[in-house]
Amino acid sequence: MLPKEILHKIRRIEIQTRHLVNDVFSGEYHSVFKGRGMEFSEVREYQRGDSIKTIDWNVTARMGHLFVKKFVEERELTVMLMVDASSSGRFGSQRKTKREIAAEISALLAFSAIKNNDRVGLIIFTDEVEKFVPPKKGTKHVLRVIRELLYFQPVRQGTRIASALEYLNRLTRRKAVVFLISDFLDDGYQQALRVANRRHDLVAIAIVDPREQAFPKVGLVEMEDSETGGMILFNTSDEGFRRRFADQNAERFEERTRRFATMNVDSVNIVLDESEDPYLAPLMKFFRTRAKKFR
Repeated sequence: MLPKEILHKIRRIEIQTRHLVNDVFSGEYHSVFKGRGMEFSEVREYQRGDSIKTIDWNVTARMGHLFVKKFVEERELTVMLMVDASSSGRFGSQRKTKREIAAEISALLAFSAIKNNDRVGLIIFTDEVEKFVPPKKGTKHVLRVIRELLYFQPVRQGTRIASALEYLNRLTRRKAVVFLISDFLDDGYQQALRVANRRHDLVAIAIVDPREQAFPKVGLVEMEDSETGGMILFNTSDEGFRRRFADQNAERFEERTRRFATMNVDSVNIVLDESEDPYLAPLMKFFRTRAKKFR
């Protein structure tokens, strides 16, 4: 039996996400992903204006005149949500934690997918894969995905994105749309990401809390590393410390952006704030920009 608090959160996310999907987001999802995947349907005789790229040379040779391959839009796509559940996701200096935002983003994408008759699967990972929900269709299935994201208690605390990507690469050979949702406080995943991006249509969604980018001036602060348990004392009154901290995080951010660009991995940065849905504007901007590439 789920606690009432979790049931309330599931219901709230369902209502909020359905509104965004129906009124705002679904068309953006469709314009980017639908029509990208094409499957062979049949051959027919060549007609004036057909592209020579579609000529089926084997059939043409047998029949003695030109035939072309006819393709149709794939009836359904498989969408895989890969969500980082490491302990750093519990952090949140704004209205919501990174993990809560990851669940809401996943719900938005999942409801958009089923509205377009696609299947949705889920991989929850820390430094290993801890939960796999096979892809299925339907509202009931999406509600299960949301429930898992809100209620699931990971066994481990660390992050190893490479393990999750290697699991994905072993799991499915057929091309899928993959949303990798994490704060990306990890390294050593470049090769696994490169392989996954070649096999699938992969989008990296990075969730960032502003307190991970810069410290306010509030004196001595003792903080716990959520993934190692270590305690660290910071003097936030030290201007040099605050500047070094900000510079190091800006460098990490820029390096990640360059890394994604070098590997042709599409990415979105979600910076948390006090708004109800800080992810909506960045996602809309990303989808609209991406859609222009395929027009």
